[in-house]
Amino acid sequence: MASQPTEVLPDLWQLAGLPGGALDFAHLTGADPVLPSSFAVGCAAQATIAAAALAACEVGHLRGTPRQQVSVDMLHAALECTGWFSIDGRTPDIWDAFSGLYPCADGWVRIHANFSHHRDGALRVLGLEPGRAVRADAEQALLSWRALDVETAIADAGFAATALRTFDEWDATPQGQAVAAQPLMTFERIGDAPPLALPQLQADQRPLHGIKVLDLTRILAGPVGGKALAAYGADVMLVNSPNLPNIAAIADTSRGKRSVHVDLREAAGRDTMNALLSQAHVFIQGYRPGALQSLGFGPCEVAAKRPGAVYVSLTAYGTRGPWSARRGFDSLVQTAMGFNHAEAQAMGDAKPRPLPMQILDEATGYLIAMGAAAALHRQQREGGSWHVQVSLAQTGHWVRGLGRVQGGAGMVKPEFEPFVESSDSGFGQLRAVRHSAQLARTPATWERRSMPPGSDPPRWN
Repeated sequence: MASQPTEVLPDLWQLAGLPGGALDFAHLTGADPVLPSSFAVGCAAQATIAAAALAACEVGHLRGTPRQQVSVDMLHAALECTGWFSIDGRTPDIWDAFSGLYPCADGWVRIHANFSHHRDGALRVLGLEPGRAVRADAEQALLSWRALDVETAIADAGFAATALRTFDEWDATPQGQAVAAQPLMTFERIGDAPPLALPQLQADQRPLHGIKVLDLTRILAGPVGGKALAAYGADVMLVNSPNLPNIAAIADTSRGKRSVHVDLREAAGRDTMNALLSQAHVFIQGYRPGALQSLGFGPCEVAAKRPGAVYVSLTAYGTRGPWSARRGFDSLVQTAMGFNHAEAQAMGDAKPRPLPMQILDEATGYLIAMGAAAALHRQQREGGSWHVQVSLAQTGHWVRGLGRVQGGAGMVKPEFEPFVESSDSGFGQLRAVRHSAQLARTPATWERRSMPPGSDPPRWN
């Protein structure tokens, strides 16, 4: 039997160490199933969005404003977590032609090829020539491979693929055991500092008004977290490298943010980042473990440069186990952990079936927002610098623990239109799902237009 959001939200709240009295201001409506799935994806969406919004409001309350009701409808939350959007009336195709599931000699493997260097690298591992091979060539080549051999070969080459597993098979792996042994998210004090001075907050200002957030993320979960913080009033600066590609969803996830380019490989870029950091309250990053530390912006380095900062780290498979440094994306984690197999069984499909949205990315994004707000709350009460850690796999383990939903297989995906808003953007006319957390006194909103990377200067004022 699936968990209920009214049970799940208090558990998240307790994990974050936030005052229990705030839960009286949460109003949750709706029930699973809301989308075609045997998993409690509606509950996962609603509970994490409510936790993020309520945590932001609790920071506002700590800053001297009254608490306010936060209402979240499950259907609205689930549709928001599909990440649907269109630009100038066109819905982008988010998958490369080579991305997806392939039958192998003894099972299935999923390849993630949305970035050209990942695609070309995987094709070379298969003995195919990038630029000339078509998907049918990859399908034929993979029929002679064992699924685990493909996974290992592509991962060892630094690219992205996972073999399909059942839940039992995942649980038996060292990585599955490492993930199961960790909590959903962790909060660690990593340095001493007095409470940071925050700008004065008026009762009619959104709860995170004046909070400066550096968002060094690219692939969905991190950008969703930054987008949520922006909706609650934070000044979020999306920091992209001019040398790295992005995905189409950046048009949606950049709502409410500044968007800048900074090259941390160059001394001038590191100087710029240090200047930005000197005024920031939150630093969110989704790079592979150790990547930013080598450039001087790991958690301890940031805590030394900006005592009192909250640092949030996102990984694919967590910080422990043999896969801790492995590349991973929501679709791959779903496949590796057993979701695709279990969903296919529930739906009566012979082919592995993904969840109806990238809920591991989306829920992790809202956990990032909740974690950042909760750590800010601790910092204001206790001082210190704080490190919050989340991963897609830990979120997956949590989603699995929410239980299975009766009747989900027969659901028809509902219409988006009642929940869609339009806005001008630097990408074109953007239509996307408006935010599902309704704040009674200071409505969540994105005041800044979504803009392409590098559209703003890398400075706060």
